[in-house]
This record gives sequence, structure tokens and C-alpha cells, in this order.
Amino acid sequence: MEHTNPTQGDTALVILAAGLGSRYGGVKQLEAVGPGGEVIIDYSIHDALAAGFNKIVFILRRDIFDDFHEVMGRRMEEIFRARGVRWEYVFQELVDAPAGRSKPWGTGQAVLACKSVLAEPFAVINADDYYGREAFVRAYDFLQSVRGASYRYGMIGFILKNTLSDVGGVTRGICATVDGRLTGIDETKNIVKTPDGAAAQTADGLRPLDIESLVSMNMWMFTPEFVGELETGFPKFRAAMTDPLKDEYLLPTIVDGLLADGRCAVDVLPTNDRWFGMTYREDLPEVRRELAALHGNGTYPTPLFSDV
Repeated sequence: MEHTNPTQGDTALVILAAGLGSRYGGVKQLEAVGPGGEVIIDYSIHDALAAGFNKIVFILRRDIFDDFHEVMGRRMEEIFRARGVRWEYVFQELVDAPAGRSKPWGTGQAVLACKSVLAEPFAVINADDYYGREAFVRAYDFLQSVRGASYRYGMIGFILKNTLSDVGGVTRGICATVDGRLTGIDETKNIVKTPDGAAAQTADGLRPLDIESLVSMNMWMFTPEFVGELETGFPKFRAAMTDPLKDEYLLPTIVDGLLADGRCAVDVLPTNDRWFGMTYREDLPEVRRELAALHGNGTYPTPLFSDV
């Protein structure tokens, strides 16, 4: 394992890979999906390196580290060394958990675990989502534009119709914007495809949604002081919990709070890329078909990292 000191000249990609995958039924971060046995994280790293990112931070649970390192960590380290890319492994710990809780504290606490290794602008993504090449280019360019600034954040906005699952309901943060700036996020659960587009399943039935809405897929860009905000906010979250077994400290909620207090600006950068991921195990065949097609049409080379 290589540990390096934070460097302000870097541009980091933080990969959230500590989730339990309860709906998927396994460690989906390590599921082979590409024609050469690649996992979804491989494609995110490929696209990030091509865009200009030069530091990768993996957030993991300790109990999956050995499997992670065997399946992809050792292989990725060789690629990073050859390309002069820095990397870190960080562990998300379930600290001070009440009896009966097994669920991690959420994406905010996961990024907070990186406080000793982040001193540069950084992007955050999920390990089990495919975001597309355009998204990483937009993220990298934004982070260069705000280097040296504070409280200038960004989010890649996906079009809702490009983010739905054929298998079941999904949760999406539906974005409200004014002149390209985020004004609020409505975390909406159980969004399903319908004959007319999309709707949220509620206790009162289906609530239609605009399929052209921009939504968050948890692809964020932050300037470095954001980690300090996470550190300050985590004890407040713990003190205000209503369900200690299930409540989570989540990035969208944290950003929404900073927006409501007028303490940050968040640019929403739209992308036309089609998201896909593995919320459910039944998503796996479609993900494999999509990636095979992207190799087939030349979007990705074989071997995958032969062009970066």
C-alpha cells in the first residue's frame, strides 16, 4: 500500500466503495462487467485519468479490503505507477454506533474519513455507477476553474430519463436550479419507469415526474475546505438523529444545508451521458451489454487502459 502526503497541485477523484450493497446482495464493486473482466470502477478510473485527474482515493470497509486489493487494487497500482498517478486507501469506520446498527454512517462520513489525505480540489463518485467520459471531463475542467477558491462546488447533472433502471425503483436527487446554479435537491425515492416517462411511488400512488429533470447521481466536485465542513457537521448530525439505526450523513443533505445558509455556490453541469449501474443484481446483464457495446463501437479500447 502506498501512502503519499497531500499535495495542493493534485486533482483527486474520491471513490465511494464502502457500501453494503443490500439491494444487490453482494459486493457489487467487485463484480466483473467488462469484456475483459473489468469492474465498473475501472471505467471511472480510465475516464478520470483521460480527463486529467492524477490522484485516486478509494474509500473502503476494512472487511472487503483484501478482496478489493486482489481483484483490482494490485492491478490498478501497477497502472498508477506507470502513469505517475498517486493513490490512497481510506477506511470508513462505523464509529460509536448504537447497538443493532450495521449500516455505515453515509457518504458524508465516508468523505470525512479522507481528511488526512485531501488538500486539493476533488470529485466524489460512487463505485458502482457508470458516469460516462463527458462527465469526468466536465468535472476536471470545473475543478481547475475553482482551484484556489473556497465554497465553490459543482455537481454533474444527469437527465432523469438517462438514469432509470428497468428492474426496480431508484433514488435520485431531483435538482432545482437558477441560471445553472443549484438552489435545492429533492431526494426522491422509488422512482420507476412508466408508460408516460417516470414517476415516484408514494403511499398515495404514482407521482409523475419530468423525465427531462436534472438529477444528482452523487458525482460532486468540492474545494478542500468542504472536508472541514463535514467534520464540523457530523457531531451535529449525530445529535439530531431521529433513527439511530438508519439515519445517514449524506452529501446531498449536507450541500443542501450549506445552500440554505447561503454559505456556498454549486454549479450544475449537465451531461448527456447515459448512466447505468448495479442497484439490483438483475441489472448485471444490461450493464455487461452496455459495456460490450461501448468497446465494440470504439468508445473504449481493449485492453481498457491502453490509451491513457
